[in-house]
Amino acid sequence: MRNSNDKEIIAKTKNYVQETLSGEGSGHDWWHVYRVWKIAQTVGKKEEANMFVVELAALLHDISDWKFNDGDEDVGVRTTKLWLESLKVDQEVVDHVCEIIRTSSFKGAGVKNEMKTLEGKVLQDADRLDAIGAIGIGRAFAYGGHKGREMYNPNVKPEFHTTAEQYKNNITPTINHFYEKLLLLKDLMNTKTARKMAKARYEYMETFLKQFFKEWDGEI
Repeated sequence: MRNSNDKEIIAKTKNYVQETLSGEGSGHDWWHVYRVWKIAQTVGKKEEANMFVVELAALLHDISDWKFNDGDEDVGVRTTKLWLESLKVDQEVVDHVCEIIRTSSFKGAGVKNEMKTLEGKVLQDADRLDAIGAIGIGRAFAYGGHKGREMYNPNVKPEFHTTAEQYKNNITPTINHFYEKLLLLKDLMNTKTARKMAKARYEYMETFLKQFFKEWDGEI
């Protein structure tokens, strides 16, 4: 049973993140965080994770994303640490949440990225579920447009990134992102609950891509 202080911390964190990220246009906005938060609650409860840690990690996982901070992978952790310490959160919880945020991001198809705790696995799964399916498709094109990328170019082939640096510096068209990341996520889910949820989202992306290429080639 969650105590009143934990509930207050969650509520304050939700308001802080909503105020910070509302209106962001790349697909990493408050509503992305909101969806990840809700998915994390669904997965975390079924997997019997520590929900206080899960919810804080879900709410804060994109508070200062490296993609919008000159590639600084530590800015999100620093921001999270300062926020949680300002709320007098137990240091053990602060360290756990910061470790999850530090290690959860996808870093390339050929880069291993295993979470150490159940709570980390739940957050990573929730974030990845929001990157696939109908919403994942919308977010991919929102981010591609935000970065000024081509929608598709048949002369530019997808890349299998073997280092995090290669992945961070990737500038290929948005459709390539499906093959470089999104279609891979189904088999990278950590929990049984998330694997079940990923199946329908994965199949929807496959259907979309078949339709896309038929239209591209003028078949329909």
